Amino acid sequence: MTTAEPAETGSLAELNLGMRLVLHGAVTWSIARLGDPVARLLHSPWRRDPYPIYRQLRARGPLVRSRLGVWAASTYEVCDAVLRDRRFGVRTSDGSYGDPTAAAVGLQLSLLELDPPDHTRLRKLAAPAFRPRKLENYRQRIEDTAHELLDRALAKGEFDLIRDFATPLPIRVICELLGLPELGAERLAVHGAALSGALDGIRSIRHLRRMRASTLELNELFGDLIEQRRRQPGEDIVSDLVTALDQDRLDSTELVQMCDLLLVAGFETTVNLIGNGVLALLERPDQWRLLCDDPDQAVGVVEETLRWDPPVQTTMRVAHEPVEVAGRLLPRNSAVLPMLGAAGRDPAVHFAPDRFDITRGTRGDHLAFSSGIHYCLGAPLARLESEIAFRCLATRVPELRRSGALVRRPTSVIHGLSALPVAASKATAGGRR
Repeated sequence: MTTAEPAETGSLAELNLGMRLVLHGAVTWSIARLGDPVARLLHSPWRRDPYPIYRQLRARGPLVRSRLGVWAASTYEVCDAVLRDRRFGVRTSDGSYGDPTAAAVGLQLSLLELDPPDHTRLRKLAAPAFRPRKLENYRQRIEDTAHELLDRALAKGEFDLIRDFATPLPIRVICELLGLPELGAERLAVHGAALSGALDGIRSIRHLRRMRASTLELNELFGDLIEQRRRQPGEDIVSDLVTALDQDRLDSTELVQMCDLLLVAGFETTVNLIGNGVLALLERPDQWRLLCDDPDQAVGVVEETLRWDPPVQTTMRVAHEPVEVAGRLLPRNSAVLPMLGAAGRDPAVHFAPDRFDITRGTRGDHLAFSSGIHYCLGAPLARLESEIAFRCLATRVPELRRSGALVRRPTSVIHGLSALPVAASKATAGGRR
């Protein structure tokens, strides 16, 4: 009897959660059909191309209240101001964050869900590993990995750019940075999709179970790795964090959660940045040709993709006190959604914002990596990996083309592709030039 009770309790909890998720989905769908732009971003077909929704929001003003009870910021100026304002945080006054159902899997995405002083303390511990100068030491290894993956993909003739190139490249790099043994890219990609999908909230019982399985497996993986690094320290970031653990600068739960975040965030952004950029290039032959003729334009491709179609479309901030934003006084605990994707297409900042142009003069005039104290720690790594990926593709496969139907991810916060079939009638012999 004692062994059956937990399973029964768990099943009942899942049933209750499932009913709440169905109700939530029905409510947001009803609000979306009534024309609420924020609710529409949660559902197909609108989330496939959110940019018309962002234009509608900007037309209504820089800060618009949704029937869902949140405020949507759609201009660069207001998004940046909210992200930089220390009167906003990621938690409410009672310490809660995001989707409460995430507690069902014990999921916490470390720095993403913390305010100072804990956020400040943990970020200082992880930051040294992601300094641009240190990451430059990885450039040759990233280049070698990119060419090796492309060799294998090209041997197939047609291949899936996401599965065969964009995903395994950053997974290999982050595994090396963390000192992880080489793991299957497909296995880790499944974990990444499950946990990054949590940014949208739990969508179904099936998603809950995937998240639970991924969380348990990753926690076990990092638990073993932490013990190994305690016995045999290395040059990796996990060894540094284990030292901090032994010096009481963080606890064991914080260490595992930090490792989970660094692993998943360390490749999820880059996968979607590469996929979104390649799709934009292949749909615009003139831009693809510009890159092939001058592979040094790869840096421009990275920044233009981050502006034009960023992997992370939105984030959330909560007012810790009454604060005035865009002429409106928001009460304490008001939730604001800075629309990062909308900020990149703001005509007040960008000329012809809906045009994808890798020669655009501005660099970094976007909020794709957020802003303020929660600016993405891994931004230098994502930029480096993506630059190398675009350069490698342009140099090796100038005849690259789409060869099948793409598949978009069924998420709103993360905007990217699950599949992008491509082929090349001609590839540069010998691998490099």
